[in-house]
Amino acid sequence: MKKAWWKESVVYQIYPRSFCDSNGDGIGDLNGITSKLDYLKELGIDVIWLSPVYRSPNDDNGYDISDYEDIMEDFGSMADFDRLLKSAHEKGLKIVMDLVVNHTSDEHAWFLESRKNAENEKRDYYIWRKGRKLNEVSPEERKQFASDVVEYKGEKFLPPNNWGSFFSGPAWGFSEETGEFYLHLFSKKQPDLNWENERVRKEVFDMMNRWCEKGIDGFRMDVISLISKPEGLPNQPIPTGAIYGDAGQICANGPHVHAYLKEMNRKVLSHYDLITVGETAGVTLEEAKKYANSDGTELNMVFQFEHVSLDDNPKYGFKWNTEKMSLVSLKKNLTKWQNGLYEVGWNSIFFCNHDQPRIVSRLGNDSDLYRERSAKCIATFLHMMQGTPYVYQGEELGMSNYPFQDLSEFRDLESINAFHELTEKAHLDPAELFPMIAFKSRDNARTPMQWDDSENAGFTSATPWIKVNPNYKKVNAKEELARADSVFHYYQKLISLRHHSGLIVYGDFRLLEEEDPNLFIYERHLDGKALLCVCNVSEKEREYTPPAEFQKGQVLIQNIPDRDVRAGKLAPYEAYVLAVE
Repeated sequence: MKKAWWKESVVYQIYPRSFCDSNGDGIGDLNGITSKLDYLKELGIDVIWLSPVYRSPNDDNGYDISDYEDIMEDFGSMADFDRLLKSAHEKGLKIVMDLVVNHTSDEHAWFLESRKNAENEKRDYYIWRKGRKLNEVSPEERKQFASDVVEYKGEKFLPPNNWGSFFSGPAWGFSEETGEFYLHLFSKKQPDLNWENERVRKEVFDMMNRWCEKGIDGFRMDVISLISKPEGLPNQPIPTGAIYGDAGQICANGPHVHAYLKEMNRKVLSHYDLITVGETAGVTLEEAKKYANSDGTELNMVFQFEHVSLDDNPKYGFKWNTEKMSLVSLKKNLTKWQNGLYEVGWNSIFFCNHDQPRIVSRLGNDSDLYRERSAKCIATFLHMMQGTPYVYQGEELGMSNYPFQDLSEFRDLESINAFHELTEKAHLDPAELFPMIAFKSRDNARTPMQWDDSENAGFTSATPWIKVNPNYKKVNAKEELARADSVFHYYQKLISLRHHSGLIVYGDFRLLEEEDPNLFIYERHLDGKALLCVCNVSEKEREYTPPAEFQKGQVLIQNIPDRDVRAGKLAPYEAYVLAVE
């Protein structure tokens, strides 16, 4: 297996709006990040991935970009970014930018030109289509999509097809300027770029090259698997319980996506020593082998989402749910990816990011009794796997979900839109739906970083843009830095172990106790060395005796200090790792 610095690194994701506010406006910013670099250095991470900081109207928290080469005023200036980049590099930390090029903002200069008229030179930078005349579609469609009808010059139209947006409603926005519709797989203010247009690709690649020349160290590529749309943009079957056709399914891993990424690699990525990771919704293992191939012709690795979709709601067919995922299903899925990409690609390993609820609430136990221990347990089995680990801000503190009580507390477009659509159009009971949205909302990850026990958790001196989790008095960085047995110091040790072990980075993966509903146990092997990772992911006491070959092994890490791990007993959420040579 080829060795590479990015395989041996640990990445820390920052959601800038919620990390640290330096100027007292209630919004995190670049100077706030710069002020916390020593904290990240102490944790031991190697790479910082910044969620988007580009100029944006902020319809979708910065993922709607109006200028790829300027900074959103909320976050500061390009001079502030340059200072952050310089300071990070001086401390040996690398900076990865979030690349959002499936779509732009509708306030981007390209789209402002594109929508003017059908003859504009930038018209085909985006995906425009004529609507379907209402009298030419079936009565069933007229009835189902009655709320989507638009009137233009005395005629009524439905969108060009039945695709739904990821953020609810149709995936098409109507433009009065020309009487045509533009595709937006996400918000109406996020029109999709037309990657079939060679000039679009050149614009994107030139922009990427300029960022690389500035000195950044890589890209995380937002929904990159969706950039190639299927020919003809056909109607899609409507899943049970849904209102619209599933656009994500038909657009994921489209017909030219690998050709586009190979071109990107030739014209940009291969010219620099970068870390690259693609967010690839809908990716299969076989597709991932193409994206993250060992030949290095596309990307270093991808984010796949099968494992964080295992707790989707089987009753309604959507992500909203309050049920925890099956550990047996999780083990089997992670094992598929560990073994499937071994020596042919590279894994990214994660549970948390800006789109996922907090894992300690989702899979562990966020009660006062077990929050810390279960956070350490989950971190153990994740960080002992093969692949590049991603830590999301606050994960290293064991931050938990927010106790949402009312829709007014949400800031996330997806959560708010879903509540309205599912109660008003699908007629779900609000009392049944709200707890499900509260449990799985992206806003759980976006509450402010909990720095200390002062007002607003030390995040800001003003009113924060989204509420701070009320548990910040107990769960905060200041307290955990001062306590040797904290979640922070446990993550610090896990990261250090990876930095000093080729076995942890490059070893193979062998799952044990495959059907056990509570235990996650596996071995790793490399060059005559082996480790055993043992985790009891439950509130139950369990019996387990390590195999004979590990009985005299060294304890690399354990989340219950000084406990005899060879005694054959596992406490609730106990975790340990043994190593032998």
